[in-house]
Amino acid sequence: MEIISLKSVTALLLSLSVICFGFCTAIDTMTSTRFIEDPETLVSNGSAFKLGFFSLADSNNRYVGIWYSTPSLSTVIWVANRDKPLNDSSGTVTISEDEIVWSSNVSNATSNSSAQLLDSGNLVLRDNRGSITWESIQHPSHSLLSKMKISTDTNTGEKVVLTSWKSPSDPSIGSLSAGINPLSIPQLFIWNGSQPYWRSGPWDGQIFIGIPDMNSVLHNGFQVVDDKEGTVYATFSVANSSIFLYYVLTPQGTLVETYREYGKEEWEVTWRSNNSECDVYGTCGAFGICNSGNSPICSCLRGYEPKYIEEWSRGNWTSGCVRKTPLQCERTNSSGQQGKLDGFFRLTTVKVPDFADWSLAPEDECREECLKNCSCMAYSYCSGIGCMSWSGNLIDLGKFTQGGADLYIRLAHSELDKKRDMKAIISVTIVIGTIAIGICTYFSWRWRRKQTVKDKSKEILLSDRGDAYQIYDMNRLGDNANQVKFQELPLLALEKLATATNNFDEANKLGQGGFGPVYRGKLPGGQEIAVKRLSRASAQGLEEFMNEVMVISKIQHRNLVRLLGCCIEGDEKMLIYECMPNKSLDTFLFDPLKRESLDWRRRFSIIEGIGRGLLYLHRDSRLRIIHRDLKASNILLDENLNAKISDFGMARIFGGNQDQANTKRVVGTYGYMSPEYAMEGRFSEKSDVFSFGVLLLESISGRRNTSFQYDEQYLSLLGYAWTLWCEHNIEELIDETIAEARFQEEISRCIHVGLLCVQESAKDRPSISTVLSMLSSEIAHLPPPKQPPFLEKQIAIDTESSQPRQNESSSNQVTVTIIQGR
Repeated sequence: MEIISLKSVTALLLSLSVICFGFCTAIDTMTSTRFIEDPETLVSNGSAFKLGFFSLADSNNRYVGIWYSTPSLSTVIWVANRDKPLNDSSGTVTISEDEIVWSSNVSNATSNSSAQLLDSGNLVLRDNRGSITWESIQHPSHSLLSKMKISTDTNTGEKVVLTSWKSPSDPSIGSLSAGINPLSIPQLFIWNGSQPYWRSGPWDGQIFIGIPDMNSVLHNGFQVVDDKEGTVYATFSVANSSIFLYYVLTPQGTLVETYREYGKEEWEVTWRSNNSECDVYGTCGAFGICNSGNSPICSCLRGYEPKYIEEWSRGNWTSGCVRKTPLQCERTNSSGQQGKLDGFFRLTTVKVPDFADWSLAPEDECREECLKNCSCMAYSYCSGIGCMSWSGNLIDLGKFTQGGADLYIRLAHSELDKKRDMKAIISVTIVIGTIAIGICTYFSWRWRRKQTVKDKSKEILLSDRGDAYQIYDMNRLGDNANQVKFQELPLLALEKLATATNNFDEANKLGQGGFGPVYRGKLPGGQEIAVKRLSRASAQGLEEFMNEVMVISKIQHRNLVRLLGCCIEGDEKMLIYECMPNKSLDTFLFDPLKRESLDWRRRFSIIEGIGRGLLYLHRDSRLRIIHRDLKASNILLDENLNAKISDFGMARIFGGNQDQANTKRVVGTYGYMSPEYAMEGRFSEKSDVFSFGVLLLESISGRRNTSFQYDEQYLSLLGYAWTLWCEHNIEELIDETIAEARFQEEISRCIHVGLLCVQESAKDRPSISTVLSMLSSEIAHLPPPKQPPFLEKQIAIDTESSQPRQNESSSNQVTVTIIQGR
């Protein structure tokens, strides 16, 4: 069966199509002499499905596909010419040997062949003897229907998979695929390119044990079959003929179960593979476990601790955890020391890790087999599967409220539970100790409030009309501390801020950053404020806190967030800002729904506002300031969506004649750091210009720079933009919500400026004042950009740490600190 254009159809065939038009549109079968023209359709015998031509959204492209007859084209389940659309309505579907646009690649199709659309949604091609030579269900697109199979041939490695559309309006093959991985124990996977994105957990003969609600939802005859000839496949069947049910792989990488009863118009979504960040493969790294009901969602398994504490505290969990205490067998092997035997700690209702080894050992022997093998990290026994064990990193663990399996983690004896009487002793000790500490803390606080500054050359006093006092050593604030007087900055009492935020209620929480949570509050006079509270778990501490106070307390600009005061009491450190009701730029820009409210005029205004704020920091304020952590989440938006740069905890002040500086403490965010800063610790105004360029390209494309990191073709937005620039196809970069013809020239100019900002060499990048002139067209002629960095390989910042995984919603939030520059 082939799709051809009308240019190759003879006049005889045209006349035949007119003669048979009255009955061709109501038939379910085609032959070499009975074909369909756009917009005619085939209709299955029971009228469940149609085959014909269709278009999507505002596109003129025409595709041939199969869809449910009711209610609309939103239920397209198969597309023939996904990557070869027709550009007009002159297409014909026929069994022919004329000009081919798409072909089923069946070599033995003859003039006596026929194609029939069945009520199962399957299009079959039969030869003159009635034998099926080709069928569409063996070549799925993005949907899985009843009795359709996704499979893997273990002999050849050949897979039959679902492949996502590129977007809801573009059915061409996307980067996501879903299929069966039969190694060891069969599992369903969704892959982003070649990287796993979601995993179902092992098949136990009835359900996938990594899908906690499969018993109640996926009940329609789902099964995994090994045909004993090397092919393992997954399929399902629906016993009730009055129920329509199918699965679709969305462009975002979510497998969705969609359901409709006969006679009803609306389809219902009854299950999704991805409901939280915990459903993304390996979110918490090796030996970490994800629980979407906790905050933060990731924690280390018992007996383990974060590999990189600072990254972990910033929400970058992909580096995972490492064992705190060596196992007994490891100690024996390395030093000959004996000790108490290792044991196992039981975790219930969990999604077991990937890469399980399987054996036939019964349940009572499963534990002993693992204990005898020093490399065995954990084991689990599941009815229907048998004994599973893990000898490498435990990856992609999740905690459920129901379902899952029991997992036994191997621990050194010292990490196991103590006796109950010891627990009771500890509990009593904690209670008594807490009371004693509370009393001591109260009297200590009362004593500290009465102290005064005794060495003004080394200490700094922050006060608010005598309400509270706190003393800090000036030597910890750096060489530039004497440039700002802090005595004029209001210091608000903790009690006042607790009242303003309803005791820091979760309902008032605006967001979470590397510093800690931010809360909305209202002072007694009615002024709305944002309270940035230093988290005790934060890797940022006194230095960043005081740095932000020092930098921003004496600078004011309409495009910089205004610091209203601070609070320092006991262990509490807080900064009080003017409230930004629209939160940060990333909450709009990377949200598929919210970003529609950012038309081009608003985006350009935000871009200009960020540029003017940077210009003030670099040139116009009395302190020359390098921000060093410019990113979308640090751009706040007021009630009118005006941009305000925030978060100056990483900023540095330059002297009057200073152009650049070096640091051994590299701070910033993956995707926004310039190469000279990330690799060598050198920063300057041009470092901020690089970050601004990334922001500019993100604002135009609506995509995070790091959203490409698992894309096989591009490592970053910079690489994608550069490729399109070189191909003179820069229109592809533009977010479709702002792609209006009247703004095309201005947007293209902004892309050009963005590429100039992200050039590899700092000396090639324009200053921010030049950038603003370029954006406003004051500089008419723009030089050609040079290739940006980070196109062919990842930044070699830390060879032991892994890059954060795609999460189109989190990668740009990961702030990197304390990395040794070369």
